[in-house]
Amino acid sequence: MYITGLPDLLIEPIVRDALLEDLGRAGDVTASAVIQPKARFKAEFRARKTGISAGIDCARLAMTIMDPQIRFETLLPDGSEIKPGDVIARVEGKARAILAAERVALNLLCHLSGVATLTSDYVKVVEGLKTKIACTRKTLPLLRGLQKHAVKCGGGHNHRYGLDDAILIKDNHIAICGGVGEAMERAKAGVGHTMKIEIEVDSLAQLKQALPYGPDVLLLDNFTLDMYAEAVKLAANSAETYGKTILEASGGVNLETVRAIAEAGVDVISVGALTHSAPNFDIGLDAV
Repeated sequence: MYITGLPDLLIEPIVRDALLEDLGRAGDVTASAVIQPKARFKAEFRARKTGISAGIDCARLAMTIMDPQIRFETLLPDGSEIKPGDVIARVEGKARAILAAERVALNLLCHLSGVATLTSDYVKVVEGLKTKIACTRKTLPLLRGLQKHAVKCGGGHNHRYGLDDAILIKDNHIAICGGVGEAMERAKAGVGHTMKIEIEVDSLAQLKQALPYGPDVLLLDNFTLDMYAEAVKLAANSAETYGKTILEASGGVNLETVRAIAEAGVDVISVGALTHSAPNFDIGLDAV
């Protein structure tokens, strides 16, 4: 699977700040004390589990920021299926620089590969159905772009990136506005024609209130399976009159429930756990 990587311009500030955090005020005092300045080191990033790779550009930048002369060879790019023993990348250069960058490179590579792998697990469970698996804004602060990239590496899809690229009217917006209708009217009056409008509903009654306003997306929050099935019917019946709306399921989603929710006929299932609860993926940097 070919995945378009993020530009270095977006990744580098994150990696640079992570290196600064680790280097502190005095740099790598261990390497400085025990490694000769001209000593060289050759190592491989090796997978120790089965999963999907993501974040290799973070590892590359961690190394080359420490020393631009370091040679970094990517063997398995983001989105690759990996298994124990697979060599993801090779690195060669001054030992002090490689060791100083090692932990930052692994922290990002292991975390993002964990996100990609968990996403892939969800995607496999709904294989054969029309439903897409999407992430949410429940991301680690300052890592959203990287995590959303990792979701794509795992075969998932991205929800909105932030508060500025799509309207999502949630329960508190509805409460403050005084109802579904008023919130939808204000949203439609307040944005241009290119801005998508999604509204969250937590009951079939709210769904019926929202449909006549033609939302682009309806977020079905914590519905039961019977409610999901009824929502699909209601949306289909109203499509000719009010226009088609995408149905997104959210809440109560895990690897045991996601297949049944997809089988109810929803278009998208959003899963916060993809980014906020992904297990770390085990990758090591081994000398060769």
